[in-house]
Amino acid sequence: MLNMIRRIGQTVIQFNMKIGKMVLLLFSILSQSLKNFLKPHLIIKEIYVFGVSSVSIIVFCGLFLGLVLGLQAYNSLILFNAESSLGALVGISVLREIGPVLAAILFASSAGSAMTSEIGLMKTTDQLSALEVMAVSPIERVIGPRFWAGVISMPLLTVICNAFAILGTYVMAVMFYGLDANIFWGQMQSAISVSYDLFGAIIKSVVFGVLISLIAVYNGLYAYPSPSGILKATNRTVVWCSLCILATDFILTVFLFTG
Repeated sequence: MLNMIRRIGQTVIQFNMKIGKMVLLLFSILSQSLKNFLKPHLIIKEIYVFGVSSVSIIVFCGLFLGLVLGLQAYNSLILFNAESSLGALVGISVLREIGPVLAAILFASSAGSAMTSEIGLMKTTDQLSALEVMAVSPIERVIGPRFWAGVISMPLLTVICNAFAILGTYVMAVMFYGLDANIFWGQMQSAISVSYDLFGAIIKSVVFGVLISLIAVYNGLYAYPSPSGILKATNRTVVWCSLCILATDFILTVFLFTG
């Protein structure tokens, strides 16, 4: 019994220590953010490396998500003679929930894991230590640009994912099942508010971007300097990001889309 309590206590303490280190890392990044934005070419380079490289998988998954959503939703709504509401259903579900969450998980799996492995490799090969020897802050030169690149890329990728998901649903509903296009877009426009739904989706994507980028750079910075250590850190990034995205999505939905 005492051993179990001791293990639980050690787990809680280790968890709190990791949270503390992550918060301190975030403050360090924010304190260097002005220097990062004074050198925008570093951030733009990382946006290309991590953001642009994720566009293809975002487009592919968003499009097929829309196709599947259109297929299932149309066949379900037609049972109640409510197929004309497909546009409204898809618009609300994609913008508020499915789009931001799917884009965030895909970004964490591709760019987040790549970010962790890259920083972990730089630590293993003493590149970060070499920067410190040359009086160059790794936070300013390595960590910060990657963090801000993830934060900036996430909303843009979410918009792309939402657009292709809606496009996929349109193709399935209008071109395959023959639903009137004017009804599809009209129902969607009447159900969606730019200031409410789209703004909420952008807020979600920004929060997800902060979480993914912070977890990715943290795991890379504190990875054990060995191939197996980098592999474990990369795996932790994907798992932690997925759990945080789902938990945070619920909290944000309560505050943004209820009441």
